[in-house]
Amino acid sequence: MASLLSIPPIPHLKFLRHDEVHRSESRRKTCNFRCNGKNPNSSNDRDSQSNNLLLKMAWYSSELLGIAASVLRPPPRSSDREVEVSVDDGSGVLDRAQVVEAIKEDFQRSYFVTGNLALNAYEEDCEFADPAGSFRGLRRFKRNCTNFGSLLEKSDMKLTKWEEFENKGIGHWRFICVMSFPWRPILSATGYTEYYFDAQSGRICRHVEHWNVPKMALLKQIFRPSGGAWGKKTSV
Repeated sequence: MASLLSIPPIPHLKFLRHDEVHRSESRRKTCNFRCNGKNPNSSNDRDSQSNNLLLKMAWYSSELLGIAASVLRPPPRSSDREVEVSVDDGSGVLDRAQVVEAIKEDFQRSYFVTGNLALNAYEEDCEFADPAGSFRGLRRFKRNCTNFGSLLEKSDMKLTKWEEFENKGIGHWRFICVMSFPWRPILSATGYTEYYFDAQSGRICRHVEHWNVPKMALLKQIFRPSGGAWGKKTSV
């Protein structure tokens, strides 16, 4: 016992509190990340990139499928009439109120699946964007909408709300359709579209869609048989 008491104290020895240990561990993890270049969120980033790639592939595949369907089964052209927004003052600048009214009428014509929209309300190189990607070109947008409609058995799209801002308007909508695949999948969603107006011409220069449904959830709807549940889905 005497020999133990005679041992001199060990210099610089101290006990760490729990919070100090936690900070020490955090510093070591930070150092490990900086030294090794390992990002703990890298797996999530890879998953997100894979989902985006899959969605883009599905989008371009649907565009090609729509083109093929239009060749094999041309859509009816009875309502394919060029709708125009009139210009009253001869300046070539469209009146904002008239363009907005044309947009609302486009919804009544279900332009998203018919392609029947007021073409001169848009710039020819208007940008069209949605969760899957973006492109420029009014004629391509019209073609895609028309071709998409040829893949549907029935559909319903309604404008539920309109909001005005300085350089854009926002149209809130709900959409549901039954695709004419053998398993008759039902796509249903709500969302909104931003319509940006060009300051010089008054025409729409950007058309940006936002879906209130996760991108992958929307894609999964395509592969889910409907079981004839159209009536239950119409209240999206």
